[in-house]
Amino acid sequence: MLVAAAVCPQTPLLIPQIAGGAAEELADVRGETIEAVDRLLRSGPDLVIAVAPGDEPGAREVRFGGTFRRFGVDLAVGDDVRGEPCSGLLVARWLLDSCLPAAAPLSEGWEIGGETGSEECVKLGRALAERAERVGLLVMGDGSARRTAKAPGYLDERAVPFDDDIARALADADAAALAAVDPKAASAVMAVGRAPWQVLAGAVDASGGPWCGRLLRYEAPYGVGYFSAFWEPEPESEPGLE
Repeated sequence: MLVAAAVCPQTPLLIPQIAGGAAEELADVRGETIEAVDRLLRSGPDLVIAVAPGDEPGAREVRFGGTFRRFGVDLAVGDDVRGEPCSGLLVARWLLDSCLPAAAPLSEGWEIGGETGSEECVKLGRALAERAERVGLLVMGDGSARRTAKAPGYLDERAVPFDDDIARALADADAAALAAVDPKAASAVMAVGRAPWQVLAGAVDASGGPWCGRLLRYEAPYGVGYFSAFWEPEPESEPGLE
């Protein structure tokens, strides 16, 4: 059952060695992202599952570790560095390595292709929520990459409203809103987080509710929407108290 979830940007620029001169500019985003992951670990999961956008169709479990050599940095993360997962999972592993307590929970990495349909994403989320008694979900993905003329995908007037809707859903722990995101609309604004967010929606649905969310950060320093958020079940009220 899902006990908590952290939603994080997948950009390798979170890592100071890669960001270089931009490391200070992203300090607040990095700090709030690490805070989200730290909250996730403090929830006491038996298993942490990281989900990130992949290049291949469908979903697959991959070795959850590797190196950042393709980004020009001799940096390894995780215990098994033989694999070369997508960049989002490498960043997820770096975040976990930055926060892990002495007694680290088990962890898995899953890639999910951008063309994967909403129903399949939600179905995967339901299945992942059942993989342990206490599952923590680390959800990697960025919003639109078309927010400004200098953004990777150039300017699209639909980009900011799209990201604003995602930010509201993350702040409100609105799993239904995430599940309803149109894959075509997400693709049009180059929002690669759509599939992982819908995996989160499925995991929450399988675990029951209600849930509460906290949007820790929402910025777009390079014309790309970055979100850091934390979700957890709402605490149960004591009998007789409102």
